[in-house]
Amino acid sequence: MTGAHVLHGARSGSQPPPVSRADFAMIAELVRARSGIVLGLDKAYLVESRLEPVVRARRLKDLAELSMKLRLAPTEALVRDVVEAMTTNETLFFRDTRSFEHLRAKALPALHATLPPGQPLRIWSAASSSGQEAYSIAMTAMDAGLGRRPVHILGTDISTEQLGRARLGVYSDFEARRGLSASMLGRHFQKAGEGWQVKDAVRRIVEFRQWNLMDDLRPLGTFDLVFCRNVLIYFDVATKARVLDALWSRLAPGGWLYLGGAETTFGVSDKFIPCPGMHQVYTAAKP
Repeated sequence: MTGAHVLHGARSGSQPPPVSRADFAMIAELVRARSGIVLGLDKAYLVESRLEPVVRARRLKDLAELSMKLRLAPTEALVRDVVEAMTTNETLFFRDTRSFEHLRAKALPALHATLPPGQPLRIWSAASSSGQEAYSIAMTAMDAGLGRRPVHILGTDISTEQLGRARLGVYSDFEARRGLSASMLGRHFQKAGEGWQVKDAVRRIVEFRQWNLMDDLRPLGTFDLVFCRNVLIYFDVATKARVLDALWSRLAPGGWLYLGGAETTFGVSDKFIPCPGMHQVYTAAKP
């Protein structure tokens, strides 16, 4: 039997044809180059399911036509849609409570004690998705007793759709109660229809911007704290090293880095020192 190899067996006539190996390889390389995300052949079904809405929205026949457009006439808007469709946006308020307990009890008091009076505390939530992490950091900082010290939190993400949700700060009742205590919900949220909206006092200290971790991070400035959690798991070792080096360069002396529970700098970068008892929390090693 001749023709392109495909990644799945035959399907019913009502289903779209599976992606060919050549198309998958092209899409995977595009996604890797733009976002750092590595897609193995075992992710073929994920590619098909995530890109099907893009095919429909663009009124294309199937994934093969989408792949052809990416090869022959790849507009920036189309490339952005494809890359955003392949990013994972699973998040919730106060995800991994141990990190936020460390932030409240250790990192924030230490920074508040060492920074000059009045100097703003700058925190970066990288890959902030729909904003729950950035707002969780903001609520923690507001409840930490930092006095009059200004706090500025930057949330960045590659997805314009998720950033739009984050800026609005409106979440369903399920999303709001997933990770939030009743007291936290009462202090920092207000009812918005059947859901909840983050109060203005919290939203004022959080800014959201579109940014790609693969791009030059220097325009973002330096930060006292960086949250980059559950991102490195999607990268190969070389990309992990590149991103960790870039994050290190954005940390102020004495700054802290928070990674996801399944992530580590061990064997990838020697520029971070793990905090005792908290393998996902690091301080920046001196140059």
